[in-house]
Amino acid sequence: MATTVIRCKAAVAWGPRRPLSIEEVEVAPPRVHEVRIKVVATGVCHTDMEYLYETGKGMTFRPFPLVLGHEAAGIVESVGPEVTLFSPGDKVIPLFLPYCGECERCRSAKTNLCRKNWANTQVGVLADGTSRISCNGQQIYQFLGVSSFCQYTVVPDTSLAKIRSDAPLDKVCLLGCGVSTGYGAAIKTGKVEKDSSCAVFGLGAVGLAAVMGCKTARAKRIIGVDINPDKFEKAKQLGATDCVNPKDYGKPIQEVLVEMTNGGVDYALECVGSPAIMRAALESTAEAWGTCVIAGWTETETMDVKVIKILMGRTLMGTYFGGWKSVIDLPKLVDDYMNNKLKLDEFITHNLLLDRINVAFDLLKSGKSIRTVISLQNSPEED
Repeated sequence: MATTVIRCKAAVAWGPRRPLSIEEVEVAPPRVHEVRIKVVATGVCHTDMEYLYETGKGMTFRPFPLVLGHEAAGIVESVGPEVTLFSPGDKVIPLFLPYCGECERCRSAKTNLCRKNWANTQVGVLADGTSRISCNGQQIYQFLGVSSFCQYTVVPDTSLAKIRSDAPLDKVCLLGCGVSTGYGAAIKTGKVEKDSSCAVFGLGAVGLAAVMGCKTARAKRIIGVDINPDKFEKAKQLGATDCVNPKDYGKPIQEVLVEMTNGGVDYALECVGSPAIMRAALESTAEAWGTCVIAGWTETETMDVKVIKILMGRTLMGTYFGGWKSVIDLPKLVDDYMNNKLKLDEFITHNLLLDRINVAFDLLKSGKSIRTVISLQNSPEED
């Protein structure tokens, strides 16, 4: 059982709309039902950027100072008391969505929304109300209970998935959020059918993964929608049959899609987090059986829906983490990647070290990256 504090590097957000600062931090030993992990690789997700730069614009305030990052993979360094499922040396993916396996929601096949430690992790602390990360004696809050922009972190044992030992951590880290969310939105939540027509709104990592999910489900037509045409080639590589830019038309994009498909698509997947685009996605679906799945993240904004669009047989659905039961489904997705059934490498456009993490945010803001993977130990597979 670990009793020592680890000193390491972390990218600390001292306040909103400020560049991250590389600091030496202290990571305390894991407590009851906690695991300390060595973070090997982490993706930089759009959600990290939203909380850092767009506080107050559709996002619930998180306290600062804060270590962001929630899409990662690493190696167990030590375990706390009463931890039975993990041992030092295990390869793992930390999770912002827990799976306790005991609550009513975990036992139900209808949902993946376990709430173990949920209230605490949403405000940056663990089960006892404190964080395990500090800097010069000051508590540093943990983003969603993870904080993967730190070389070591501590997470609850119900928020950790053990994966196979031969998995490349600098690739499978993407399954910690974006790829799993979009892929699951199509095949798990939306249950896209063979020979159907689909529209995917937003071609970032989540949207591209949704395109891949539609392709896996053998949809006949997959239309990617984005205002950045630089993303169209990647979308087609992952399965899109058509790509459209709303800026190229003088009318709402939903009207364009309805015309393109002679009445609307069977499935629309919104992967941006914009209420206006959510409405457009719903209105692009076919009357009588169209399904719209909302995967884009926003917390405080309101979606304006014409009731008639629902009354005429459409289904509006939301998804969180793609509907996957995190602890038990993530290892299966890793297996799919290792067996060439799921793509990850194609999402990685840049690889950087931790000290260049602000460059990764700039690349994401400018639309020049899909996913930048940050190596926290200099070598992705350093043990």
